[in-house]
Amino acid sequence: MKEKRSIRVLVAKPGLDGHERGARVVAYGLRDAGFEVIYTGLRQTPEQVAAAAVQEDVDVVGLSILSGAHVSLTRKVLHCLKEQGADDILVLVGGIIPEQDIPALKEMGVSGVFVSGTPVTAIAEYIQEKIDKGR
Repeated sequence: MKEKRSIRVLVAKPGLDGHERGARVVAYGLRDAGFEVIYTGLRQTPEQVAAAAVQEDVDVVGLSILSGAHVSLTRKVLHCLKEQGADDILVLVGGIIPEQDIPALKEMGVSGVFVSGTPVTAIAEYIQEKIDKGR
């Protein structure tokens, strides 16, 4: 019987936002929940995020954005993933996201949006459920 591989999650900080505490909390929490987590570090370009996602063969990309540029950065990451044939990767966005921007993010292809303060357990459950259902 073939052993099931762990769900691979890339946690990324695109843009110039220099605050990473939340991203690290999510990365460590997802790791503790049994996911394999790759953290890109600060100030990644959308192209770097997409390239890392493809190179690491991840199931999920989690973008942590606190700078207010969440719509434009997310759009660019999604475009870069599509260019690389990786638009089947589940994309999540977290951080300081105004309620009125959530529908636009979901319309452009984001699976889930998690505002600041969302328990990591809720994020882990969401990922597990989506992957189990085939996204």
